[in-house]
This record gives sequence, C-alpha cells and structure tokens, in this order.
Amino acid sequence: MYTANPTRYDKMVYNHLGNSGLQLSALGLGLWHNFGSVDPYDNQRAIIQQAFDLGITYFDLANNYGPVPGSAEENFGHILATDLKPYRDEIVIASKAGYVMWPGPYGNWGSRKSIIASADQSLKRMGLDYVDIFYTHRPDPNTDVFETAQALDTLVRQGKALYIGISNYSGSQTEAIIKCFKQLHTPFVIHQPRYNMFNRQPEKDLFPVLKANNKAAVGFSSLCQGLLTNKYLNGIPENSRAASSNSPFLHPSQVEQTLKTVKALNEVAQSRNQTLAEMALAWNLRNPEMACVLIGASRPEQLVDNVKALDHLDFSTDELAQIDQILAAQPGVDWA
Repeated sequence: MYTANPTRYDKMVYNHLGNSGLQLSALGLGLWHNFGSVDPYDNQRAIIQQAFDLGITYFDLANNYGPVPGSAEENFGHILATDLKPYRDEIVIASKAGYVMWPGPYGNWGSRKSIIASADQSLKRMGLDYVDIFYTHRPDPNTDVFETAQALDTLVRQGKALYIGISNYSGSQTEAIIKCFKQLHTPFVIHQPRYNMFNRQPEKDLFPVLKANNKAAVGFSSLCQGLLTNKYLNGIPENSRAASSNSPFLHPSQVEQTLKTVKALNEVAQSRNQTLAEMALAWNLRNPEMACVLIGASRPEQLVDNVKALDHLDFSTDELAQIDQILAAQPGVDWA
C-alpha cells in the first residue's frame, strides 16, 4: 500500500497559471516516453510514486502516448486507482487530442467530433470522471478555429475538464483561439510549446502573446531529448536515445553538431555548482511566462536529480549573457 511522503510539499515550487487560481508544480512529469505497454509497469509505478513524493503534482498525458497509443493513459489509470486514488484532489491530470489515434477521418486533428470522442476515450482509459486540463494537441488547418474552441468549451460545460489548454500553436494562432475562448468564456489557462535552449522560437512570437493576455506556458522537450544533460559529453552511450536506430527525435549527427555548445554550457553549469540538466531546467523557468517545465524519466533517480534545479533558479546578468553568447554561436536547431 503506497503512502505519500508527508513532506512532499516542503521544497517544491508552485506557480499560478496567469490570472487563474490554478497552480502547477514548477516541474511536471511528462508521460510521452517510458509509460507505454512495452515498458516495465513496476518501473512506471516507481517513477510516478517518486514524482508525487517530490511534490510534483502535474501529470501530463495525451491520447496517443504509448506505444501502443492509449497505453500510457491506461497504465496511469491503473496506478491512479491502486496508489494515487486517495490523493486525486492533490494532483493535476492533463490529456490531449489532435494527433492520429484511430483509423478514419475522425481520429485525428481538431474537429468537434474528434475532440469530444477522444476526451471520452481518454477518461475511460484512465478511469476518471474529469481531467483537470484538456488540450488541443496541435492546430488543425482544415477546421475553423472557433469549432475547435467550442468543442473544448463543451468539455468544460459537460464537466469532463476543469480547464482548457492548447499546444504547438504559433503566436498568431494563439491570438486567434484566445479571441474565441474570450467570446465563449472558456477557462483557457495554458499553452504547451516545445521550449529549451536550442529552441527559443516561443520567446519571439508566443511569449509576448501570453504576456499580453496574462496566460502561462508549460514547456515540453525541456532537456532537448536528453541533449542538455551530461549524457553525451563523452560520446554516445549504447543505451541512449541517440544510439537507437529507430529514434525519430535525436540522431548521432545532431549530437555531434552541438557538442561544442553543450560542453560550453556545461562549464557554465559547473561554475553555478549545478549539473547541465539542472541549469537547463532552471534556465527554462527564468521566463516569467513559464509556470512549469515537463521532465521525462526512465528511472525514479532522474527525478530526484532534476528537482535539484529548484535549489538554484536565479541567474546573474553575466551568466545569462554568457549563455546567450554560447547559444548565438550555435546554428539554430528546432529538431527536439
């Protein structure tokens, strides 16, 4: 029988989502990788328990997470029922719809039929009456933005979601759907972009829109698929993501082309008495629009290490300038 750590809230940082009353833990657990039907269930359970014991209250899923698609939600639902059920009101559970989930024209994108059907399926897989946040996972070029917004609003009015989020929308696309949410009085609270030291595009077009509308962001790919850690400083380990022949996210050539930059960043981290991963997470959170950054884990110990980033969130002006100079010398990449 799992019993949560009684001191779990002592060190975690919690941030409001813009002007809403909802707060997220500064670090959230993403279940994109390592929580599918092909992954050891006992390890999944240990990671989720460790996350909650560290004060991580935000658990981020999507309908297609696996593999197989849907299995991450199913596994999380089992763990919720066996371990976290007494703590349901202490955690924020999110899911999404918008990428391919089932065959035919309705298992993808952002139509009213697809979003509502997907939400119903996600709730069933997780054994929930509602999720705390439901996202549209990406903009749909063939569906009017108002239809997507109205479908999400319907989920709130049906009691299937408490809040609404969007993901992978550009700044202009975000402005367009925010207008719809304002018209509908939808509790839209968060945007989830890809954001890390090697992908700073949100700073240019998205964060200004969020700031103007008093909304928040939660970033994914926070460590650039592991590149912004010490994993690749001395070559590519055999069991790493970059070494996998079927990995669509990180390749040996990408490790090689950024190695000089990563080593320079690591030197800055060492001068701050942090690991590179700790500094990269802290750097993400330096932006006032970033309420939370998602971290992945293949073992519980990684979460213990990542939470140490919260011990040193401050940056001096010189440190930020040095990091900017290092990144400016690296050709722009947005592949992670």
